Amino acid sequence: MNIDNNVLYALSLTLFAGLSTGVGSLIALFSKKTNPKFLSFSLGFSAGVMIYVSMVEILVKSKEALVVEYGLKTGSWASVISFFAGIAVIGIIDKLVPEEDNPHEFHHEEGQKCVPCEKAKLLRSGLFTALAIAIHNFPEGIATFVAALADPTIAIPVAVAVAIHNIPEGIAVSVPVHYATGSRRKAFWYSFLSGLSEPIGAILAYLVLMPFLNNVLFGVIFGIVAGIMVYISLDELLPTAREYGEHHISMSGLVAGMALMAVSLLLFI
Repeated sequence: MNIDNNVLYALSLTLFAGLSTGVGSLIALFSKKTNPKFLSFSLGFSAGVMIYVSMVEILVKSKEALVVEYGLKTGSWASVISFFAGIAVIGIIDKLVPEEDNPHEFHHEEGQKCVPCEKAKLLRSGLFTALAIAIHNFPEGIATFVAALADPTIAIPVAVAVAIHNIPEGIAVSVPVHYATGSRRKAFWYSFLSGLSEPIGAILAYLVLMPFLNNVLFGVIFGIVAGIMVYISLDELLPTAREYGEHHISMSGLVAGMALMAVSLLLFI
């Protein structure tokens, strides 16, 4: 296998892993639009996926990469700072949204249900989640691509593990967008496009970033992404899930999402 074929092989695996978000979207869109319990469970499920993978996998990778460069104490501090920097960034973005356009702010008379407000909130959740997943998938695509170039024999299980992770991430994007807009097409495309950042990351790694990639950059990016995903889960996904269903339904989804991520990680140890 010459170098061109190696690159093509690596890009193909990265594309497979990234576009599996579309599979998650298709699974979610089989549901009926009028089923609020499914929405509540799915949003809780998505929050569970994002919280677990952020705290157990992404933040750990951040710390490991930074410890290699700076040592245990300084590397650990750098990872934690990166994590809270991610939370600060997405929190500032949320605050900068004008109040009348912010789905966290309700503007309706007490006792009346503001359907446009609820739809705006769901759409916002879906778009923020798509952004977080796109940012998350970008370095993930770089990692998958580099692994495939370094050792093609280990690239397949890496790509499959990433694909399994991306399926519930597709649900996280498509469900709120579908319920907010009523459009299955929009829900699918937002989810599909969020996964494209993974092969884009691979292409940029090959064309531009390869000379500059190091443990520090990876560690900081992973820490920031973990913070963003945790913030979105706690500030948007879980509150919205509880509004659309019973408390135990959203919590069941949360636990199920965590369990799926735990099993997917254990399968590829």
